[in-house]
Amino acid sequence: MAKATYKKGKDGYYATRLWDGTYNPNGTKHRVNLRTKKSSGALEKMVEQFKRDVESRKHIRKTEIMFLEYARHWMTVYKHQKSANTQAMYNNIIEKHFSALANVKLSDIDRIHLQLILNNAKEKERTQQQIRLTFKQVLKSAIADHLFPSNVFEDIFANTDAVKYTPPEKRALYDHEKTAVFSAGLKDSDRAFLYILYGCGLRRGEALALTVFDINTKLLTLTVNKAQELTNNTASTKDPKSKNGYWTLPIPSKVAPVIVNYANARRSYGKTYLFTMRNGKPVTKSSYDKMWARIIRALQDASEEPIAGLTAHVFRHNYCTNLCYQIPAISIKHIAKLMGDTEKMVLDVYNHIILEKENAVSAVESAMNF
Repeated sequence: MAKATYKKGKDGYYATRLWDGTYNPNGTKHRVNLRTKKSSGALEKMVEQFKRDVESRKHIRKTEIMFLEYARHWMTVYKHQKSANTQAMYNNIIEKHFSALANVKLSDIDRIHLQLILNNAKEKERTQQQIRLTFKQVLKSAIADHLFPSNVFEDIFANTDAVKYTPPEKRALYDHEKTAVFSAGLKDSDRAFLYILYGCGLRRGEALALTVFDINTKLLTLTVNKAQELTNNTASTKDPKSKNGYWTLPIPSKVAPVIVNYANARRSYGKTYLFTMRNGKPVTKSSYDKMWARIIRALQDASEEPIAGLTAHVFRHNYCTNLCYQIPAISIKHIAKLMGDTEKMVLDVYNHIILEKENAVSAVESAMNF
C-alpha cells in the first residue's frame, strides 16, 4: 500500500501550505493554507488543483490595467530618482516599443508578447537588450504589486532567448588626433574643456560641473565632487553615485598652464562655473552638442587625416589606457582612484592591456632562480 503523502494533524485535519505565486510586502513568498478532514488523497487532489489555478493566474489581484499603462506608471513612480539619461532610455523603450502592446492587459502578458516587440527591433541588438531589460523590470514590479504571477514571469524569461549584444570596442586617441588636440585653433573655453578631458580623463558631465574652486592653481590638482546631467532644455547638477565619485587628481604639466590660466580668468570675472552657456546658465545637451561639433571642426582643420567617432569618452579611455601602460610604476588601485572608479572596472575593461605588459616566461624564470 502506498504511503500517504500527508499526515493527519492533532486537530483532525490533513494540511499543507502552498505558494500562490505572489509575494508579501517584505519580499517573502505569500503562502496559503489548504486542509481537509477527508484523507491524504483528497488533499493531494486539492494541491494539484491549486497548482493548476496558480498556473492559470487565478491567485493574482484582479485588474483591468493595460501593460503599457502599468509600464508608464512604473517608470513615473519607481524610476523617478534615476538619472535623466536612464529615464530617457526607459521612456524610449516604453513609448516606441511597448506601444505595440497597447491593447494587451498586464494580466495577459506572456512570452509571445516579449518576442513580438523583440522581433520589431530586429538587427538592433542594443535596443533589444534594453527592451528585454525593461520588460523584465516592469514585470518584476508587477509581481511585487501582486498584479502578475511569478511562475509566468519565470516561464517567459526561461523560454525566451537572451539578446547577444557586443558593445563597440573602446578605443584610445589615434596619433593624429593627439597632435590635433595641441595644434587646433580653439577658443579658450573649448581648449580648457578639451585639455581637462585629455589630461585628467574626466567624464563629460564631471568636466562640465567643475567650478573655479575645484582647480587648485598652486598644487596643480583638480577635485571632482559632482556631475552635470544634460537634457535638451535643462541642466542639473547631481552628486556622484558612490564614494568613488569623490576624488582629487594631479593636472599634468602638458595641460596645466591652459587650465590654470582659464580658471584664473573665470575667477577674475567673478564666475563660479568653468563652463556655461553665453547667458551664464549651465550647459544643456543641445548647447554641449554645438560646442563639441565646434571642437571637432577645429581638430579636423588641424589634421590631414579624418577625425571620426571622437567623443568625450574616447579621451577618458585614452587616459586610462595610457595609465595602464605605466604599470608597475603605478598600481591598478591608484589608477582606479585617479579614474574615480573601482579596481574591478579597471580590470574588466583594461585587463587586455595589463596582460600585454606581462611576460609570463620571464616572471617564472625570475621566480624560480633563487
